[in-house]
Amino acid sequence: MAQTTIATRDGPPTTMTQETLDAFRQRLRGQLLFPENTSFEEATRLWNGMIEKTPALVVQPETTDDVVTCVDFTRERDLLLGIRGGGHNIAGTALADGGLTLDMSRMNDVEVDPNARTVTAGAGCLLGDVDAATQEHGLATVLGFVSETGLAGLVLGGGFGYLSRRFGWAVDNLVEVEIVTADGEVRRTSADEHEDLFWAVRGAGHNMGVVTEFTFRLHEVGPEITGGLLAFPAETPDQIDAALEAYRAVTETAPRELTVFNLFQRAPPAPFVPEEWHGRRIVGFLVCHTGPPERADEDLAPLREPLGEPVADLVGRRPYVEQQQLIDETEPKGMHYYWKAIWTDSLDDGLLDAVGDLFLDLPSPMTKLGFVHVGGALNERATDDGVVGNRDFRYGLGILGMWDPDSPDGDAHRAWVREAWEQCRPFSTGGHYVNFEPADEPADRVQSAYRDNYDRLVEVKTKYDPENLFRSNRNVSPDPEARAHKTK
Repeated sequence: MAQTTIATRDGPPTTMTQETLDAFRQRLRGQLLFPENTSFEEATRLWNGMIEKTPALVVQPETTDDVVTCVDFTRERDLLLGIRGGGHNIAGTALADGGLTLDMSRMNDVEVDPNARTVTAGAGCLLGDVDAATQEHGLATVLGFVSETGLAGLVLGGGFGYLSRRFGWAVDNLVEVEIVTADGEVRRTSADEHEDLFWAVRGAGHNMGVVTEFTFRLHEVGPEITGGLLAFPAETPDQIDAALEAYRAVTETAPRELTVFNLFQRAPPAPFVPEEWHGRRIVGFLVCHTGPPERADEDLAPLREPLGEPVADLVGRRPYVEQQQLIDETEPKGMHYYWKAIWTDSLDDGLLDAVGDLFLDLPSPMTKLGFVHVGGALNERATDDGVVGNRDFRYGLGILGMWDPDSPDGDAHRAWVREAWEQCRPFSTGGHYVNFEPADEPADRVQSAYRDNYDRLVEVKTKYDPENLFRSNRNVSPDPEARAHKTK
């Protein structure tokens, strides 16, 4: 009888007979996939082509009961378990290499309650699924800004986007989650039920169990907003300095309804970029204004007026769902990505000078540097309001390495990103955002992500996952001396 070799959590791989796997399959409503199955490749495909992992088994659950079955199966046999939402994490944490991976893509229902202003979405949803459903009612919640990102991965690490300045982290808008914990129990968690687990899910949820369903608070946004892309020349130090000063000016005076991200990059050969600018250095500004349309020009004046004639101006009234898809094609699946970021409470002169110098030295025509502006609502909550913390973040600088899979210079590209990060690191507030961390980050970076919330997080992890079943993530290890703690 055929056997399957599968990785365990702490010991050598184990083998399973076909009889065992057939019995497991019979307990599932969803699909059990092996590497030889035609749908296995798509179920294990990751956005970051640099990550090479292959699970031994994939389950595509269709119900929460399926998830419970898988959690019990892996716990009882000490198997390595991974959870894939959209597969968009930069570090490729979705796949358990050699283990069992849950591909949540079939659990993608979305239900909007426009009267209660809430949306309930399955863990297999992509951001675009949720935006499309909520925008039918002129409502939205805080999500990221690439529509093909998986909902679960984004939110469980904190989550930010164009609406964060108004409404905080994505997890600040969570009302309730359904989660399967390591003991196979299904729990509804909220501010009033299993409060400690709800606190931990909001920023370190990958460590706590398999979230099967999210319920978010909704806000009046759209269906049309003022948004789009502005691009200006950035070929000389003077042009770069002017762009950075204009960015600082517009973000320091912007109302909460205006969010501006920027990217220093080589102009892509896109239809909206004049052909003579293809491949040349530009600075792009991603604009999202959700306030009164008549106020948008005034609010953008500190950005537009100092920089002269744009290379491209695509800012105007557009559907919010279109804004959320604006840069989808700039980050295609399968490219090699290596990102690092620093987070700060201000745009210091020294930081802007460092960014300007680094832009003139990009190692790859596809590598980018850029700021996100998140200062606003998330700064107004207590630092322990959810484990996500980092309430001092107002700006993030992404150093976004990207290159073709066939490039022989991958090591050099990664080294450049790390060196650039070291140059900018002195301007950081000290925290960081777990969803932006590459695969080779040291373990102590997890602790620095949660800072003063870390010790309490370890206590909650120990209570709900004492054996560290959920470890294919930015892992928070349970306290080995407290493993006798039992879950309520």
